Amino acid sequence: MEMKRLLFAWGLLAGIAWCTVLAGAQAASQAMSSHASGAKAATAGKNYRHHAGAMPESAKTFYSLTWGVDQLSAQLAESGQLVRFSYRVVDAGKAAVLHDKASTANLVDEKARVALQVPVMEKVGPLRQAGPPENGKSYWMAFSNKGNVVRSGHRVSVLVGQFRVDGLLVQ
Repeated sequence: MEMKRLLFAWGLLAGIAWCTVLAGAQAASQAMSSHASGAKAATAGKNYRHHAGAMPESAKTFYSLTWGVDQLSAQLAESGQLVRFSYRVVDAGKAAVLHDKASTANLVDEKARVALQVPVMEKVGPLRQAGPPENGKSYWMAFSNKGNVVRSGHRVSVLVGQFRVDGLLVQ
């Protein structure tokens, strides 16, 4: 009789322990799902250190020191058929990569899944400045945007030879 009571108590304790484990797992699962949805809600209203269109100071310093350029921007032309990439030269020796006629220039928009190229006009040539760069001057190159695939608000990358700038906001 004593053995029956002992086995019954042991079974009762095992059942309670099992229910506790299940309840803990269920609570952990609910906590994880509420944490994930809370994280999404928290980041939606969170104030970030950098404005949506502004390039961080560290990136500006990087492009200035590494490539000799600053004031990088991408803008749609009036009709939307061209995207203009412009920059100012700080160090002409480092910025020479951007002015090399042999290097191809591409503007990549991953959201629209396109890579735009500099159009070549019959009498004008490519729509990009390719003369020797001078310190303090601003330069530009235009990319063909047939069909208005790249739009205002998109983030784009510009590649010219070894030069690459990511995350430019098209204005």
